[in-house]
Amino acid sequence: MRRPRITISRMTDFSDPVYPSGDQRRAVPLAELTAWLDEYLKIADFKDWSNNGLQVEGNSVVTRVAASVDTSLRSIEEAIASGANLMLVHHGLFWNKPLMVTGPHRRRIQTALDAGLSIYAAHLPLDAHPEVGNNAMMAAALSLQNTSPAFGSGGHPIGQVGELPYELTLQDFAERVQKLTGEICLVHGGGGGTGVRKLGIVSGSGAGFIEEAAALGLDTLLTGEPEHKHFHDAFELGLNVVYAGHYETEVFGVRALAARMEEQFGLPWQFLHLPTGL
Repeated sequence: MRRPRITISRMTDFSDPVYPSGDQRRAVPLAELTAWLDEYLKIADFKDWSNNGLQVEGNSVVTRVAASVDTSLRSIEEAIASGANLMLVHHGLFWNKPLMVTGPHRRRIQTALDAGLSIYAAHLPLDAHPEVGNNAMMAAALSLQNTSPAFGSGGHPIGQVGELPYELTLQDFAERVQKLTGEICLVHGGGGGTGVRKLGIVSGSGAGFIEEAAALGLDTLLTGEPEHKHFHDAFELGLNVVYAGHYETEVFGVRALAARMEEQFGLPWQFLHLPTGL
């Protein structure tokens, strides 16, 4: 499929921007924003395979924010085209191993640096956050009651468990999730019955939590993508699993975080919706 044409505006002057008279655009120091993000998300508390925090340092001030689930050349280009000089991402560029700055990795970094675009990544901290996290946001959207954190990863629980206000059939629940995420759900009726009431939520790659979900007495687990090695576990443990897409279950956190930053700092933002279909 042919990619849409993208117009890229590049900044070659990395000094603080000067705006026309009357332009009241807010300019916030990058260092102030990253310090606030580090503290708000409790970045240092997580043992994560993502290198969370500021991954690419661009301009010294920020006037506009872009939010994206993934870091790719396309998301970087669209962030630049939107006028952003800070991009918040869930899946960053660096994942706990040395990477040669060659090929696609080099092009992504160079494109961001040439434009003065900073990239800030938050992986598990954004899954787990009680206010703007992927799982907390989905739990709220599904009106989950009596919620509590569960499903530990990186030293902290990253998911949510709770009860729906009333029981839904598995089909009705899957349709509700599909409306929420926009993704066609894969429903794995694992023997947990035809009703959904006690629910666990783990965005992204949460199939590995099937055993824990069953041990918690849940009838259904909502997560992103399936893994073949866990297929039979759900049947044998009597658990229903609804897979709503890795990407689509992780759009909630970066959007909510960008909106929270707007409240805190007055910075406009834009969500870059670049679905993978996975």
